[in-house]
Amino acid sequence: MSGVKKIPMRKCVGCGEMKSKKEMIRVLKTSENEFLLDVTGKKNGRGAYLCQSKECLEKAVKNKGLERSFKQAIPKEVYAILEKEMETLETK
Repeated sequence: MSGVKKIPMRKCVGCGEMKSKKEMIRVLKTSENEFLLDVTGKKNGRGAYLCQSKECLEKAVKNKGLERSFKQAIPKEVYAILEKEMETLETK
């Protein structure tokens, strides 16, 4: 066996770029139909990935990338919460 570790790749629902899982933020839909940001990437639920930039979140809103991933309409409040959380992550 070779010593090369496979890096998990994920596709951004905003820009469509493939990046490593660690570079991205996971948007999570829990079994209670609640949407949250999963920074660890280990919480249970259906996930979709976004780059760590506001532009990608805006693109995902515009092209309905998250709605397609979760196969349901997403309330505007959820996008507002995601935007606030994204701003706090960008300032760190």
